[in-house]
Amino acid sequence: MLQTLGLGADVEAVYRGMLADPSGGIAELSARLGLTETQVREGLDRLVDLDLLRPSRDCTGGLRAVRPELGLELLLRRQEEELARQQQELARSKAAAAQVVSEFAELSPNTEVDGAERLVGMDAIQGRLEQLAHGLTRECLAILPGGALSEASLEASRPLDRRALDRGIEMRSVYQDSARNDPTTLAYARWLTEQGGQVRTSPLLPPRLLIFDRAVAVVPIDPDHSRLGALCTSAPGIVASLTTLFEQTWNSAVPLGADRPRPSDTRPTTTELELLKLLASGMTDEAAAKRLGVSLRTVRRQMAALMERLHATSRFEAGLKAAQQGWL
Repeated sequence: MLQTLGLGADVEAVYRGMLADPSGGIAELSARLGLTETQVREGLDRLVDLDLLRPSRDCTGGLRAVRPELGLELLLRRQEEELARQQQELARSKAAAAQVVSEFAELSPNTEVDGAERLVGMDAIQGRLEQLAHGLTRECLAILPGGALSEASLEASRPLDRRALDRGIEMRSVYQDSARNDPTTLAYARWLTEQGGQVRTSPLLPPRLLIFDRAVAVVPIDPDHSRLGALCTSAPGIVASLTTLFEQTWNSAVPLGADRPRPSDTRPTTTELELLKLLASGMTDEAAAKRLGVSLRTVRRQMAALMERLHATSRFEAGLKAAQQGWL
């Protein structure tokens, strides 16, 4: 239940055991929980690191469990701080990647210059992806924004993904959170995990990205104008920057099979928080919906729910109250 907060199953069991009865020693805790003494010691060490266990004032050398309402709040706050740091790094990487891509945007269609090739037309893109998938030896990394993906796109990817996974290729994919609401995309993501792939989701994603064996990357030249085609590059510096962008995105995303931590009665979900930030920056409802990969109706429904939760009669008042509560 607490794995999304960084607590593994054994660590959570030790925490619950300490909350129930902190008086026993390691051997007693081990017997009570059905864990080895090594697992209990490791769990105790992890809980001390997370500040969920503190020195006892009643028993010299002993430990006491911090109450969940305090300890888990501290844990959530640390996660939020780490996420903010990762988002700053992500923004810098996105800006660097966008600058590099723009430098190659003027390439002649379907020609290669200095390790970069501009692919124009779905046939050219699909053909190059098939070639790259066939030559995979280790891993394929993918960022797939936009929420729901077209059935045609998914069906074109299925045979390539199946052959790669059958050959033992490691596949990691990041979808937008809103993909969980589209049955077709969700079914494909679940199929991918059943075949051995790894899938995570995140509220906000950088533009679409595919990386093959950390040697070749394929990105859209302009995410807002797909007719301009895709850029395929093997330039080591560019691929390294895009791989860093993927890893930062992956580390801040949530596994497909895990639920995001439930908010309190007033605190927004991760997606709602991102929506507030986008609208506070001056983005329109339409633009925010596109960034989040959801419909305009969903954005307006979420905003109405936030205003009701904040007891605000206008978006301006909602923004002020959100800032006062430390959400922004």
